[in-house]
Amino acid sequence: MSTQGAIVPDAPAQPEPAAGAVHAAAKLDRSLANSLTWNAVGNWSSQVFSWASFLIVARLLSPADFGIVSMAMILFAYLRFAGEFGIPQTVVTLRHLTGPQLAQLNSIAALLGVLCFGFSCALAYPVAMFFKTPRAIPVVVVVSLALVLLGLRAVPEGLLNKDMRFRWLSLMDAGCRLLSAASTLAFALLGFAYWALVLGNLLYIGVRSALVIHARPQRFAFPRLASVREELLFGWHTLVGTFAWASYEKLDNVTAGRTLGPAALGFYGLAWNLANIPLEKLTSLVVTVVPSYFSAVQNDPAALRRYLRGLTEALALATFPATVGLALVARELVPFALGRKWLPLVPVLETLCVYAAFRSIVALLDKVLIAVGNPRFVMWLQLWALAILPCAFYVGSHWGITGIAMGWVAAYPFVALPLYWKVFRTIGMRSAEYFRAVRPALDATLVMVLAVLALKRILPSAQPLVLRLILEVATGGAAYAATVLLLHRERARAFLSMAKGLRRSQA
Repeated sequence: MSTQGAIVPDAPAQPEPAAGAVHAAAKLDRSLANSLTWNAVGNWSSQVFSWASFLIVARLLSPADFGIVSMAMILFAYLRFAGEFGIPQTVVTLRHLTGPQLAQLNSIAALLGVLCFGFSCALAYPVAMFFKTPRAIPVVVVVSLALVLLGLRAVPEGLLNKDMRFRWLSLMDAGCRLLSAASTLAFALLGFAYWALVLGNLLYIGVRSALVIHARPQRFAFPRLASVREELLFGWHTLVGTFAWASYEKLDNVTAGRTLGPAALGFYGLAWNLANIPLEKLTSLVVTVVPSYFSAVQNDPAALRRYLRGLTEALALATFPATVGLALVARELVPFALGRKWLPLVPVLETLCVYAAFRSIVALLDKVLIAVGNPRFVMWLQLWALAILPCAFYVGSHWGITGIAMGWVAAYPFVALPLYWKVFRTIGMRSAEYFRAVRPALDATLVMVLAVLALKRILPSAQPLVLRLILEVATGGAAYAATVLLLHRERARAFLSMAKGLRRSQA
């Protein structure tokens, strides 16, 4: 493979490595690029139908329907990670695990899944009363059935990721998402109201879990804590960090639902989902794949820097225009796509898009620390975030759901900065090196913002909504692309060469 196929074409010159090392690095680069490509193919191939289905469902259901499901998902988000106990990440990162150890971890994950389901059922009534919504009780119980399935698939999914079978995983996931979207739409058309969202999600998790377990079956064994103590400690650190993250990721919804009611939570929850579409559909393509590759080079700081630099640049170029662009056209897009009943979410969406743009590149950093065997720092940092972010949400709630969204923008930098410091120190990366990776996206995004804002001032207020939306999207896209090509031509050429090299390698 030529050097044009490398993930980061402009890596600093280093002493000439051995031919075997060059071949191994090139092979790993090609594998990562192929995995990202198949992840994109599998994810995006299902998106046209999924998005169309979601827009129809949003028109059929009320904001309160979305609010009730959001209440149930808050508890589910906490317990799903407790059931897995960080075991999938443990299997990926600790590369010395034996067959008996995997079998014991499989038993532990399955048992935890059952226990978490029982715990969730016990909490269904208190959760519903906390939100003053009795209808949420059966919703919490049904949603929690998925906890058993997640526990059963924890080790098999970790092994599939460790084996880098991302082509199969991505295509399988796309099929499950299509099935889920179609079933959710069908249930909504049949008048199932909020149950359409619940049953569609449960069907997705159930079918996906069955396929994963079938593809990588794993036996069970009675757990002996002495033989898996190190693995459980690693999983514990991962679990606590993930649990804290899941907590503050949902506590903005808790604040909205508790202080402002189900309808406000429905507006806020949908705004959150829309703002995070680029993170889910672009960033997740990367963060679901890179832990396996970061772990493969966990003892090579130069390779970690190279991957982090290149992936950050690619993510910024893709997510910055999507998130910021969504904020720029929100006032035209929301009434056109969802209807005028959803207009109150526009300022929330605009605010959350600012957070989402920053979060899209920060998402890689904790993966680096976990890959090098330092989940403990990530754990303590997430606990710090759990301490400060809910305070920001509560203070912001005095200004409504937009104020809660502002809590993210104001408080999240205090979480991200320590993470940057630790990662740069661990892998020997300079801040100037990192800034050069994100500068093309920053420059192009600034020009895009100025161009769209100028267009908004020029267009007459009587302009048809759909025409305004089309003109704004076209202007923003053209301004972004032109800036990248004019100011950062070499970087654009480098990534084009990388794409060509990948296409040749797949031929």
